Amino acid sequence: MRAQFESALPGACLAVFVFFTGAQADPLQWKAEGWKTDFEKTTEKLDRVLSGGPPRDGIPSIDNPKFVEAAGHSGLADNEPVIGLSISGDARAYPLRVLTWHEIVNDTVGGIPVAVTYCPLCNSSLVFERSVDGETLEFGTTGKLKDSNLIMYDRRSESWWQQFSGEAIAGIHAGEKLTLLPSRLQSWAQFKADHPGGEVLVPNDPELRDYGRNPYVGYDSGRPFLYDGQLPPGIDPMQRVVVVRRGDGDPIVVTMNLVRDSGPIERGGHVIAWEAGQSSALDAPEIARGRDIGTISVHKGGRDVAYDVTFAFVAHAFYPQAEIATQ
Repeated sequence: MRAQFESALPGACLAVFVFFTGAQADPLQWKAEGWKTDFEKTTEKLDRVLSGGPPRDGIPSIDNPKFVEAAGHSGLADNEPVIGLSISGDARAYPLRVLTWHEIVNDTVGGIPVAVTYCPLCNSSLVFERSVDGETLEFGTTGKLKDSNLIMYDRRSESWWQQFSGEAIAGIHAGEKLTLLPSRLQSWAQFKADHPGGEVLVPNDPELRDYGRNPYVGYDSGRPFLYDGQLPPGIDPMQRVVVVRRGDGDPIVVTMNLVRDSGPIERGGHVIAWEAGQSSALDAPEIARGRDIGTISVHKGGRDVAYDVTFAFVAHAFYPQAEIATQ
């Protein structure tokens, strides 16, 4: 059975086997792997950082992304999820059928260097500016996880960055945070309707991976992989929640079910809405056949704001004091 699952699961999903065997990395081992990261500079203890299975860049980032015009592109089903990003009129869609296998796209959109990121184990799709202290960084995957979440690294300093928080947790950049940009995890049909003149990411080599297949079948109806933290009380840890980060304290966290069932809701001046039509990337063997989970949008003062749709256990792990609103 182990061989069967290992052949079916890519990258970080192999982390579950590391959990079962109890394997755990440490700075001495990481140095032996060739890391030049300054592990004397950290923001927290790294004893809960575990190997996800593949080595550094074993899940390859996309550093020279290729795009085609959205209009007329027939390579995606209308309900497939994409990360929609628009900066200064430059609109691009990043399909999860591609990001599931690569997790990071280093791109420049509207003149802004960005890192478009997706961690399947957390269902966290986040876009960050890549400029830090006047330098433009390029990001890759470390092959490590913490709280089931992707740890990225920048190839200039080899500092390690937590994808969910955008914070450097080790290295010379420890304590610094990447700027989070508004983006939207939406259906392909919704992106095309919003941005008829936009572009869509396509694989540089369509034969490199089995794009369109979901290697995490049934994951969002199961249990967290490689998570050794506390589970949120009174809620299914895999329930999808909307996380709206605020600079003045804990984020707003509400369940997607609440937004879907109650219609648009208002929290702290933010209007959170739900619309049907987007499939889950973590359900059926083919992403296009995943159950309809819908699309979330968040506005404040009529403008898009940065937010994420993730799992309840992730929100609780990174924001343990934040209440997850269910009603």
